[in-house]
Amino acid sequence: MKTPAKILVVDDTEKNVKLLADLLTFKGYRVVTAGGGREALEKVSAEAPDLVLLDVMMPDLNGYDVCRKIRENPATGVLPVVMVTALDPGQERIKGIEAGADDFLTKPINQAELLARVRSLLRVKEYHDELQDLNTTLEQRVQDQVTELERLSRLKRFFSPQLAEAIVKGGAEDPLKSHRREITVVFLDLRGYTAFAETADPEELMGVLREYHAAMGALVVEHEGTLERFTGDGMMVFFNDPVPVDNPAERAIRMATAMRDRFAQLSVGWKKRGYDLAIGVGISQGYATLGAIGFEGRWDYGAIGTVTNLSARLCGEAKAGQILIASRVAGAAEELIEAEEVGALSLKGFLKPVPAFNLVRLRDGA
Repeated sequence: MKTPAKILVVDDTEKNVKLLADLLTFKGYRVVTAGGGREALEKVSAEAPDLVLLDVMMPDLNGYDVCRKIRENPATGVLPVVMVTALDPGQERIKGIEAGADDFLTKPINQAELLARVRSLLRVKEYHDELQDLNTTLEQRVQDQVTELERLSRLKRFFSPQLAEAIVKGGAEDPLKSHRREITVVFLDLRGYTAFAETADPEELMGVLREYHAAMGALVVEHEGTLERFTGDGMMVFFNDPVPVDNPAERAIRMATAMRDRFAQLSVGWKKRGYDLAIGVGISQGYATLGAIGFEGRWDYGAIGTVTNLSARLCGEAKAGQILIASRVAGAAEELIEAEEVGALSLKGFLKPVPAFNLVRLRDGA
């Protein structure tokens, strides 16, 4: 149920105060009273009325001065004020407007006119309060969004965009909580990096790495991969976590081939400067344990399992410009790719030889 509006009646004549208070109370309003200007200001502060009926002539502080002080206070700057006087209405009306009054009534007061003006000003105040509430809500929503964007921006410095957004938005599942999921893992690194690092100036080395990371990182984001880590010359990217995606093997293959093509473009300029660098890539698919890894104050998001080791070992076996894929990846994307069987590879950490394929290219129209 809506709370009735509160009206402050100010008059130094007790009879007038009682007359107005009784009328307004009978019409369902809550009424507080004051017998002078200074008391009126105290009641405005203490009672927070919705409207003030303010007599002009009072011995301690006249109605105009009271109205000015009400308007000077930001908290009551839009509080409706109706001036009431028995003096010349034409002259007093001008003074009332200059003091900041919203309306004017002359004595003896016409009850119907009084109630009509009260209702009208209270409607205006209600609209203003609703607008103020809307503005406050809007400001809070904007601030919340700004805060979320700032948090997201900070998180994206350390996590993939998908993981950063999942952390900020929250949800039923904690994306950092340890869990099992099938993922496709891409591992890539530079060939010739060690020799280059031993002979190049630090500024040259950092310049090449910046170009390399920027180009490869853009492709990771474009294909919605999760960058698990990158070292000076290597990167590990996986698909299907923390945000599940359709056809993770296909995404991984498309990203890897795009990386190979982009790297070929970069290497043209590097070779002119005497930098002999190439890229090798390994791709595997399988189940891994994923979640936050680290300690309080420094967390990374990682994947642990045989699938990550296999991807790294295949990358290590790949020749310059070669993409080696596990048989499971080849089977999942056989309609997408042209691949050559390279036989079973003896890889460190694996008891049995592992079948692998050389990804030659994407099929025409794929």
